[in-house]
Amino acid sequence: MEDKKTIRTVKSEPVHNIIMESRHKLSVSGVNDVESFNEEEIVLHTDMGALIIKGAQLHINKLSVEIGEVSMEGNIDSMEYSDKRTNKGAGLLSRMFR
Repeated sequence: MEDKKTIRTVKSEPVHNIIMESRHKLSVSGVNDVESFNEEEIVLHTDMGALIIKGAQLHINKLSVEIGEVSMEGNIDSMEYSDKRTNKGAGLLSRMFR
């Protein structure tokens, strides 16, 4: 008689981590897309919703789409999650006339 082993697969939740060092360096995992960025604001789409990072002299050092990681530097003032900015279908004109 053959021994049959049952393998169960458990669906895990997406991994989303934020590591900040002294409000000057930030690493974010679970990033699906970078919507926009400039020296004062970076908008990321993550597995947990849109993440808005505000500050001064913000620069993206590393962007890895394959593994979903972003590293940045600058003077970080705030981080906020927002579901309002997750409209990927919204074009430039619809964003201008909000």
